[in-house]
Amino acid sequence: MSDVAAPTPSPSTPRYVIGVDYGTLSGRAVVVRVADGAELGTGVHEYRHAVMDTTLAATGAALPPEWALQDARDYVEVLQNAVPAAVRAAGIDPADVIGIATDFTASTPLPVTADGTPLSSLDEWRENPHAYVKLWKHHAGQGQADRINALAEERGEAWLPRYGGLISSEWEFAKALQLLEEAPDVYAATDRWIEAADWIVWQLSGTYLRNACTAGYKGIYQDGAYPDAAFLAALNPGFAGFVDDKLAHEIGRLGQRAGWLTAEAAAWTGLPEGIAVAVGNVDAHVTAPAAQAVEPGQMVAIMGTSTCHVMNGATLAEVPGMCGVVDGGIVDGLYGYEAGQSGVGDIFAWYVKNQVPASAYAAAEAAGTSIHQYLTDLAADRPVGDHGLLALDWHNGNRSVLVDTELSGLVLGMTLTTRPEEVYRALLESTAYGTRRIVEAFAESGVPVTEFIAAGGLIKNPVLMQIYSDVLRMPISTIASEQGPALGSAIHAAVAAGAYADVREAGAAMGSRTVAAFTPNPEAADAYDALYADYLQLHDYFGRGANDVMKRLKARRREVRA
Repeated sequence: MSDVAAPTPSPSTPRYVIGVDYGTLSGRAVVVRVADGAELGTGVHEYRHAVMDTTLAATGAALPPEWALQDARDYVEVLQNAVPAAVRAAGIDPADVIGIATDFTASTPLPVTADGTPLSSLDEWRENPHAYVKLWKHHAGQGQADRINALAEERGEAWLPRYGGLISSEWEFAKALQLLEEAPDVYAATDRWIEAADWIVWQLSGTYLRNACTAGYKGIYQDGAYPDAAFLAALNPGFAGFVDDKLAHEIGRLGQRAGWLTAEAAAWTGLPEGIAVAVGNVDAHVTAPAAQAVEPGQMVAIMGTSTCHVMNGATLAEVPGMCGVVDGGIVDGLYGYEAGQSGVGDIFAWYVKNQVPASAYAAAEAAGTSIHQYLTDLAADRPVGDHGLLALDWHNGNRSVLVDTELSGLVLGMTLTTRPEEVYRALLESTAYGTRRIVEAFAESGVPVTEFIAAGGLIKNPVLMQIYSDVLRMPISTIASEQGPALGSAIHAAVAAGAYADVREAGAAMGSRTVAAFTPNPEAADAYDALYADYLQLHDYFGRGANDVMKRLKARRREVRA
């Protein structure tokens, strides 16, 4: 690690920062001008191993259901490829870059040695799937999550209401407990159970800090403490020392400088050694300042493969099914709230990949458009309810408000005349209904949403955005940037480098949004009210225990495949 900061460009020289967004399938780097947030160049690198959810790449061995792994080496390759590509595209002098920051999907933890080496990179563990990164959508620890929740409720743990009453299988503790119970040898070899968001900052700066965002939302870190050893021991005696031995570490504030770019990382990226490296962050939360949405009541929905909803509030409240509320979880001085949907773009992608006939693909190709656009165009002008369908958006489980990965997707009302584009539209609508349920849960708990701002790749679909506006009965503002998380990271890099006093100030100068880009159509909104009422009936019937058939089907599937 360099002990001296890199030389700062003179005041007359334009200054730049780099934001790197680590998504589910790729990493994206963006070069941003510090003065005004202008995005000057982008580089993208797809992960070589993508998501390992059926087989382990190292062996070709089949993975059980609900697994989702990644290889940490892919994350370094993003630095080696996407960052130099972004700098070349921007046409800037790398010497004028003053800082770099990263964001990550979460919770995406991995087991490492004391010096940060991923266990999956060691020959001893390369063939063991538990040695790899467990991606956010790894749900195979649901049984462990159920036990965590039951014990926390039984003991009246004060932290449980901060997470809407339920801890998710996607988070750090359930995944770590699964590791202990299914691969105790790998668990014993783990010196640090670390979020990928913090691991990549370690690789850049030589400094390990846990970021406040992931620790609070995914690591059950509340009021300066984790769940105590007695609680952990009650889950499994071997888990008693998990926090002290493998998890607890210094917490870095958002926008804080974690350290300086090392010589090795400078060689990877082509950036100057010694520039500022910001504390890590989560992809959704880092987007808020990029959308100029850091005031109470401004909910940002980062819409991609999944959707994460984040919002600041002036007061602390308990919202059923929220993913968490953390003091300073988005910006200092406010409570940051999080909710989300485990599948959105992933649902649309699953449908077109597995359910749409070849004739539709041929028609899309003949029209010179993508299959998604083709189906959207066919369904766009039909009256609300014309397709006679209603869907539940649970193909990847329910993150909020039910917090249950054992739930599954459903499309009701199909007949022999149902068309592919009709099912596609019903799936679009289902995700809007899921978002409305989240917005209503916040309002019912005294944390009203006053502005809804959409970000992420799905905002490019105006039909989808209009559906959301109609279903929510709210105007939809949109982030101006197409790279919201990467821009948000760049904003944090500017703060870490000292260009701005704090994230609020940097967001005001470097972020932007289009207010009320979409407004509700009253006639469509009325029609959606009726469909949403039916959605709620299905939501509660299958999601709140009246009929557990979805869970029984998943359990039977696991038994058959075991």
